[in-house]
Amino acid sequence: MEAPRDAELKKELDAALHARKDLGEEYESALVDSFLEKIENRLDGTIDRRMRRHLAEQQMIVARGARSPGSGVDSWGERFGFGVVSLILAIPLSAIGVVNADLPGLFVTWFGIVGVNAVHAMRGTGFMSFLRGRDRKSSWED
Repeated sequence: MEAPRDAELKKELDAALHARKDLGEEYESALVDSFLEKIENRLDGTIDRRMRRHLAEQQMIVARGARSPGSGVDSWGERFGFGVVSLILAIPLSAIGVVNADLPGLFVTWFGIVGVNAVHAMRGTGFMSFLRGRDRKSSWED
């Protein structure tokens, strides 16, 4: 089943072709220009609606204060909270490390805590893309 807009466009094309037959070739460019203008207006309207919808969605995201998924940008509060939680968890983890392996266990525990915080702090930066592997370049950039 054809969409109503496609059926309407098909009717307009048929009308333009019949008008060409009736009026002759001397009016052909005017009929083609008229038909192309209708198509252009329809495309402009479609693009305009899509842009307005996209802008409205972006405004809703900003109004809600939400980040776009996968943006990789952490707020200062999120980083601070992660640091505080890791320091709170560091106390029992340090005790477990010392009890099980004395001073080397403490060093390994703190190395892990610092490492986890460093990776979290660098998330979303160029360094993390370096760890995942260099960004793929297209063949023309080589």
